Amino acid sequence: MKSKLIDGKEISKQIRQDLKQQTEIFQKETGVLPGLAFILVGENPASEVYVKMKGKACAEVGFHSVTEVLPADISQQELVKLIDAFNNDDKIHGILTQLPLPSHIDEAAVIESIDPKKDVDGFHPVNVGKLLIGLNTFRPCTPAGIQELLIRSGIDPAGKHVVVVGRSNIVGKPIANILVQKKEWANAVVTICHTGAKDLSYYTRQADILVAAVGRAEVITGDMLKEGVVVIDVGVNRVDYPESEKGYILVGDVHFESAEKVASAITPVPGGVGPMTIAMLLANTLQAARQQVSD
Repeated sequence: MKSKLIDGKEISKQIRQDLKQQTEIFQKETGVLPGLAFILVGENPASEVYVKMKGKACAEVGFHSVTEVLPADISQQELVKLIDAFNNDDKIHGILTQLPLPSHIDEAAVIESIDPKKDVDGFHPVNVGKLLIGLNTFRPCTPAGIQELLIRSGIDPAGKHVVVVGRSNIVGKPIANILVQKKEWANAVVTICHTGAKDLSYYTRQADILVAAVGRAEVITGDMLKEGVVVIDVGVNRVDYPESEKGYILVGDVHFESAEKVASAITPVPGGVGPMTIAMLLANTLQAARQQVSD
């Protein structure tokens, strides 16, 4: 069968255009510009690239953004002090501390120091709890992007069996919590499994919709999937490939070529889920600005 390609680049582009228009209207009505603060600790090249991309995206939709680059040896106390300053800054509506942090800093404590109203990553325990019980809150950006891909592709998970491979706090757990809710574009039967399973294919073959968030290159192959499955591949893995200009290529957690032959729809890597993460960060920031203005 010929599978449909779910184009995250194009869908994220549409979302950004919509957010730009909404931001212009919001600013005219309130005189407030949505503001997002990025905190980068140390010199992690990947994190530097991500923060740069996020800052550029803010400029595209008309947000105010600031980036604080801190030395790798900064104390946890000093980092929390900076976060507290942003918590009390009326021009900043969202705070993002780029993870991972240096090993001497307690990530959980740093996340908890962010005002839940400004937690646009959706990682604060208060927002995680609200998500679990179905209250309106900030959805973590990658899971929110996955749901948006389904919505804009006309793939309703209601009543379908969604199998999530991966149990991280960033993707696996929150996407399961989002899609199991008794709400529109959710209401799915959800199974969470992981590579600790004796036979992972036992679970993946049951999926109507498969969300792969394992962090292992091409661990799920086409013979582990049933005909007509929708495949959402969250993984981004660097694999050596001397023939390419960079010496490597990026692949997902799913073996694309074999999965494409059985899937009804599939996300590519890159260009699938990745662009949606930043788009949903922007959406969360606008949501935060609206809520803080109305408080």
